[in-house]
Amino acid sequence: MTDDRIPLLIDTDPGVDDALALLMAFDDPRHRVVGLTIAAGNVGLDHTVRNALKLCEVCGVDAPVFAGCDAPLLHPARDAAYVHGRDGFGDCGYVAPSRAAEAEHAALAILRLSHEHAGRLLLVALGPLTNLALALKLDPTLPERVARLVVMGGAVTAHGNITPAAEFNVAFDPEAAHLVFQAFPRFELVDWEAVLAHGFPHVEFERWLTVDSPRASFYDAISRQTRAWAIDRRGDRWHSADALAMAHALEPEGALELAERPLAVELAGVHTRGATIVDWRREGGGRDNARILMRYDQARFERRVQAALAAR
Repeated sequence: MTDDRIPLLIDTDPGVDDALALLMAFDDPRHRVVGLTIAAGNVGLDHTVRNALKLCEVCGVDAPVFAGCDAPLLHPARDAAYVHGRDGFGDCGYVAPSRAAEAEHAALAILRLSHEHAGRLLLVALGPLTNLALALKLDPTLPERVARLVVMGGAVTAHGNITPAAEFNVAFDPEAAHLVFQAFPRFELVDWEAVLAHGFPHVEFERWLTVDSPRASFYDAISRQTRAWAIDRRGDRWHSADALAMAHALEPEGALELAERPLAVELAGVHTRGATIVDWRREGGGRDNARILMRYDQARFERRVQAALAAR
């Protein structure tokens, strides 16, 4: 029997918001998760791999998990354990997953799966782009086989969340982001500033977590510490960056406003290293490589999140 679902490969560094995005992907009937390639980012690689495996176990999903890069390409970077907990899942003490990651390296898995699903593959990058950059160095023809690349990253008017100008995923490994953004003739970007415009009221989100579902119960446990941190620092709305990126990846028809512009990564700035520089007026003559999400259907986004949490 032919499987007409869209093959979905997710490169991620699970943390809390990655987990919500994965719940959404696992719940979508139009897509089939063909692999999770894992990098260090929110926390160290041992934790991000373990978290991915555990989430698959909780959801009854047998998608293969591939461990990848345990550090940025060139320069050390700080993680986000202060937001996600030291283990990336809120230090909730969950029982270890029963299975292990595959033996194949994430970069090699990306290349293999791009051949197996050439021309159809939806590649969603939710963390630092180290694995993708390494895959591109091994095989620069990778973009020819990817139908869509959706990236959660950047801050398109330099309102960063890890430095004054830079967003975490790009700032963690700017060189990797530079290589990926140069190599792909077109990619879709869901940036931190779009995320801030698409939050959920904390009281509403907490109500969604009360549904009688193993997924909601697990997500409630792993996100409790992060939600408390967010209430103290970001006001009355809960923001899930990777969930918005996944909503756009799975349901691009929900985009209400997009902007296509040239985009580059600053590698050398004293105050702006890791910033995503958008040529809004096309002054430099570069190609429009980034399709930037500006506005997404909020009601559609919320329905998808609620459905993913309630799924059994």
